[in-house]
Amino acid sequence: MSATDVVYCVLTALFAAAAVHGLRHGVLSRSAGWRGRVDHLLHTAMALAMAVMPWSWGRALPELPQTAFFAAAALWFPLTAVSHRQESRLAATARRLPYAAGMAAMAWMTHSTAGRSHETLAGGLPAAHHAAQLGHPAGESRAGDTVTAVLALYLLACALWSLTRDMPTLRTAADTVVDSVDASTVKQPYGRFRDGSMTLGTVIMLLMPH
Repeated sequence: MSATDVVYCVLTALFAAAAVHGLRHGVLSRSAGWRGRVDHLLHTAMALAMAVMPWSWGRALPELPQTAFFAAAALWFPLTAVSHRQESRLAATARRLPYAAGMAAMAWMTHSTAGRSHETLAGGLPAAHHAAQLGHPAGESRAGDTVTAVLALYLLACALWSLTRDMPTLRTAADTVVDSVDASTVKQPYGRFRDGSMTLGTVIMLLMPH
């Protein structure tokens, strides 16, 4: 087994765990409203698609419907932002942008996979037609690299923020485990760690061949 396969096995386990968590909260949880349930189900769909994407049997899934689905999911998160307490609508939208970027990255990956499939098919075209297409790939490749880099950098920043912002809280929670602490305060850091881990996995998937 190659090093790439080992990385993909780890990512598959990560995304499978995220899918189970999202499904449990999207279907079984009664505390989340309808918007929260949809959020969790979208995360479940993304995690499942990411888990199978690296493998040959996962590539058999139709790319274009996936691209359309995840592009719509990317719009869902900012368009359904709801402000809380004194929070402005702009702040509420910004809070959901990392989720939208993750869905956009998924749509971009499936779009790129579809594009490579079409290029493979184009190998059987007549030489004159193929030569006429040679002017396009260089510019498209540069634009594609730019989109990938922007998504990867933004998601990497979001992942690092989620993974590191609660480290002092985690240490405090460990030191005062016998104290009476509000359950939501204890769970919040681990929720951010889970989100950061999945976002970091998305960055790796963006940058690795699949």
